[in-house]
Amino acid sequence: MTTTTVTVKLKGRSPGRLPNPISPMSQSSNTTVQSGQAIACSISDSFVSWMSQAKGAIALTTYQANKVALIAWNGQQVTLLMRQFPKPMGLAVGEQCLALATKEEVYIFANAPQLANSYLEGQPGCYDTLYLPRVVYFTGDLNTHDLLFGQDTLWLVNTRFSCLATLSNQFNFIPHWQPKFISQLVREDRCHLNGLALVNGQPKYVTALGETDVVGGWRANKATGGILIDVENNETLLRGLSMPHSSYWHQGYLWLLNSGRGELWRVNPQTLEHDVVCVLPGFLRGLTCVGTYALVGLCQIRERHIFGNLPVQERFGQLLCGVAIIDLQNGQTVGMLEFLAGCQELYAVQFLPGVFRPNILNAERAEIRQAFTAPGIDYWLRPSAEIKD
Repeated sequence: MTTTTVTVKLKGRSPGRLPNPISPMSQSSNTTVQSGQAIACSISDSFVSWMSQAKGAIALTTYQANKVALIAWNGQQVTLLMRQFPKPMGLAVGEQCLALATKEEVYIFANAPQLANSYLEGQPGCYDTLYLPRVVYFTGDLNTHDLLFGQDTLWLVNTRFSCLATLSNQFNFIPHWQPKFISQLVREDRCHLNGLALVNGQPKYVTALGETDVVGGWRANKATGGILIDVENNETLLRGLSMPHSSYWHQGYLWLLNSGRGELWRVNPQTLEHDVVCVLPGFLRGLTCVGTYALVGLCQIRERHIFGNLPVQERFGQLLCGVAIIDLQNGQTVGMLEFLAGCQELYAVQFLPGVFRPNILNAERAEIRQAFTAPGIDYWLRPSAEIKD
């Protein structure tokens, strides 16, 4: 498998800089980042080929590197843009919007396509999508894992309080459901609830790392204590999983990551029998399906107290961090983006359909105070737009 390596520029980029290209024609580049370490990655030619035909972009979060990454095909090459956020975790994709869980907040972003087109004054059309922060909810540190836009609300997996919750203008969160073995909602991470799958826009399946009701109780049996729960009936459907994450409903099946074993599972919802679609050299976290393909996040294992002694470490001598493209029909890896430095753990992996040249702004960017939108109005408040007396 032929690959191309690039070192990504992060901090210190001026507002007018292009995202770094990643293609066989691109050159490696270096810059000083806040932590003093650059992020380097490599991509296979087959990953480039898949991206060129996918008709969309990939968004991922890495709480370890404090970045949201947007990977796209701009018509000529794969591009990578990264923005700084405090401990970004769950990422939800809605209609022309995104939701992002960070350490103590949940941000709602809205796309402003007209402003995206004119983001760079000297290069119109450089971006086709611009996600602007519009609302922020101060939730406190809930260790929010998965986020999903449901039929009529945004659902969050509140891992600290072991429940499914929604956001509120009055409270930190509003709890709606908890596993029946959780006796009270306290900030004790009793079962490490993490993954959520919606069916028909409503919560249906969740994953947790243990069926326990004491503070941090899941840690004692982390390698084999994972479970899958039916939310509607509040019944445990599967036991004996290895740190499962990222449940996902697609084409009439439930897909999930048996993370501690490096496995992608397909679960029959009627019989609860499962197939191991593939095994990958990483602690798996982050899953989305695009037609007959899956995008799967792989992580290295930095922290040994929680993540040590897992079966995937025995299966593979070296674990990778990156995104694998998997053919769901045969389990084959058809493309790979691998982080070589500066990024070791991912959380969310999402697909942005119809997006080719994406941009996203955090609260630190001066441009969010220059961007004005209203129905029928899109305007940059820049020196070039000022009316002189």
